[in-house]
Amino acid sequence: MNPIERALGILLLLTGGKLVPATVLADRFQVSLRTVYRDIDRLIALGVPVDAERGAEGGYRLASGYLQPPVALTRNETAALLSAMALVRSSRTVPLAGDLTSAEKKLLASLPKTVHGLLKETHRIVGIEPIPPDIFHAGTKAEATEDWQKALDGFMAGILDGKRVRFEHINPARETVREHDVEPYGIMFDRDLWYLAGRCVDTDVLKVYRADRVRNLEVSGLFFRPNKEFSIESLLGGAWLSQAMRRWEKEEQIAKILITPQQARQLSADWYYRHAVFTPACDGRIMVSVPNTSRARVLPLIRWLGPGAELIEPQDLRRELAAELAELARLYAKDMPLEQSA
Repeated sequence: MNPIERALGILLLLTGGKLVPATVLADRFQVSLRTVYRDIDRLIALGVPVDAERGAEGGYRLASGYLQPPVALTRNETAALLSAMALVRSSRTVPLAGDLTSAEKKLLASLPKTVHGLLKETHRIVGIEPIPPDIFHAGTKAEATEDWQKALDGFMAGILDGKRVRFEHINPARETVREHDVEPYGIMFDRDLWYLAGRCVDTDVLKVYRADRVRNLEVSGLFFRPNKEFSIESLLGGAWLSQAMRRWEKEEQIAKILITPQQARQLSADWYYRHAVFTPACDGRIMVSVPNTSRARVLPLIRWLGPGAELIEPQDLRRELAAELAELARLYAKDMPLEQSA
């Protein structure tokens, strides 16, 4: 009996749910204990979930539910699943990308060969247009990296195993890197970016982290009890961003801009700025408060809003904007008739 046949035989013997001692396996296949250990290691390396218990009454058994009865899918059902996979892959980075590839291969292997030629080349018949970059919100576009993939995979592993994760999170606004110990609850895809939702152990607050800003994520050995009341749906519809803005208002400097009621209606339709604070001002205008005073965030907003928008704070950006507008006025005044430029 060759090693492959013996490994398959061991696999079948372990499916009963009872512990099978290594000595029983050695006697059954007429090999040494060392050979049995090597065969078990080979199965584990192939991804077979073999549970081992030490001691006089120990042995091996297969994790319950590993071997499932075959699922019979129609050609249309398979095509629908492969199309869904193509849609997921269009996001550039997906959780457990390697496992998705192997699952697709297993799915195709279970089908009749007559449909392989068509379905294994889904990319030829299903096209997904990537989400274009949002120039107005430049910070919402990120290139896929190995760190991003590791963060997604590790966070998902933490969810499946019920274990905490530790990682470093980069805050580009503050130019800081902080360590976080998190109980992972769920993941979310929004505007071509993945977000990780979980309870921050240090602050006992549910937080959302951009996956592309996470580095060196590790699954710890600490188990946690999942929050059965949590659902990622509670963070959809921009709810996560609204909650984050309320927290940022306590931690960050605030940019204040006076705008017209019409501009307020325009801004309240934006996916990001609609979660800012809008307060009526005494002159009929609206004061919008944004918990971000970075030049790259504030100045493009004022330019987009145009006449009627007045930057109140921060003062240094107000002065910079005034100089920029004065230079623009001089530039456009060159081509104007004298009676109009007077």
